[in-house]
Amino acid sequence: MSSQIWLAFIFLNLTNFLAMVKSQTYWCLNNGNYTSNDMYEKNLDTLLSSLSSLIDGNGFYSASNGENSDRVNAMALCRGDVQLDKCRSCINNSMEALLQSCPYQKQAMFWAENGDCMVRYSNESIFGKLATDPFNTWTSGLEFPSPKEFYRDLRALLDNLRSQAAYGGALKKFAAANATAPDFLTLYGLLQCTPDLSSADCSDCLIQAYKIITQCCNGNQGFIVLCPSCILRYETYLFYNDTSLPAPLHPAPTHPAPPAHNEISTVESLYYDFDIISAATNNFSDVNMLGRGGFGIVYKGKLVSGQEIAVKRLSMNSRQGDLEFKNEVLLVASLQHRNLVRLLGFSLKGSERLLIYEFVENGSLDCFLFDPSKCPNLDWDRRYKIIKGIAKGVLYLHEDSRLKIIHRDLKSGNILLDGDINPKISDFGMARLFVQDQTHGSTSRIVGT
Repeated sequence: MSSQIWLAFIFLNLTNFLAMVKSQTYWCLNNGNYTSNDMYEKNLDTLLSSLSSLIDGNGFYSASNGENSDRVNAMALCRGDVQLDKCRSCINNSMEALLQSCPYQKQAMFWAENGDCMVRYSNESIFGKLATDPFNTWTSGLEFPSPKEFYRDLRALLDNLRSQAAYGGALKKFAAANATAPDFLTLYGLLQCTPDLSSADCSDCLIQAYKIITQCCNGNQGFIVLCPSCILRYETYLFYNDTSLPAPLHPAPTHPAPPAHNEISTVESLYYDFDIISAATNNFSDVNMLGRGGFGIVYKGKLVSGQEIAVKRLSMNSRQGDLEFKNEVLLVASLQHRNLVRLLGFSLKGSERLLIYEFVENGSLDCFLFDPSKCPNLDWDRRYKIIKGIAKGVLYLHEDSRLKIIHRDLKSGNILLDGDINPKISDFGMARLFVQDQTHGSTSRIVGT
């Protein structure tokens, strides 16, 4: 009799959860109102009327209409596994529901059933900007019998999917897959960002979504987080359309280790032609030199596309051997955070080794700290902002990344400042990899400052 009661309890909870998941989420944000037949409403109507028809096979479209205070910015996103016809239907229905739910609001957002699609518009710029608030969550209400093992397997699955989604490219940042869970269950996960985000911001959004889970309902068998910039969902049943996924997302099969000189092939997608980089730096001209360090010289470069880059040309007698070089390429390329300098790629030619990074325009922090003409620009508010940014970057390396990374050479010269004085930690050539759950390590070499 008790088993029948227990099964009835589970069925009741599951029924309630399915009802919750099918509910819709909308936010009417208090950012001003428009009036009937005014220019803002006309611009909004024109923009929304074209969203569903202009959305492409990647399930995303964004556009603006109007000028100054009457300018409307809008975007539409469909879940990566949703077919195009269903996507367009979802967008149309969501637009109608949003206008009814948030009449005359200049800023509003709507997530459809099960996170199938999202419509968002605003009188402020929203393109390429990370937004995790407001957010909404639903949970199954059912907990795993083995929460510790479940947490381990869930974290591994979501970390893998986060990395795949963040690196999805400029057209689609989406990943879905499954993994074995305790108690003969299977975990299914789906993560997605709006593709206008950078890889770093996408990763950051999904990290924040995962933190919401750990702070609320860790150990739950099903959960969904809906944010303006990303969605995270996992269940113990198949909830996505696996036949429409762009490519298999399971880890590649294990093969015997190739010779050391071929190990770099795992990052072929990051390879830059040496002659192109040489031309971009004016043949490594002294005029382009940004600085010199223990591992080599850093040059400023400009690609044919107009993109500015920083190129680290490793010295022939550098202490950095094959292991360190692979660490820099393989590890840094997998780390995506707004407070880390992004590795764009590498180049090899004979004994030459180059690392190509994003260009950070304001240079290193020590140039501000020790330059009497620049130091006054670092008031307390900016210093506090820099401190917070460095702390966030270090926290990501230590706690939130898939890998445990210890920088081992953190100093003001390795903190770069972008145009808005946001700090970015650089130079992971001396990074030491700590395996998951490892709290102690030993080293046979003295490094750092």
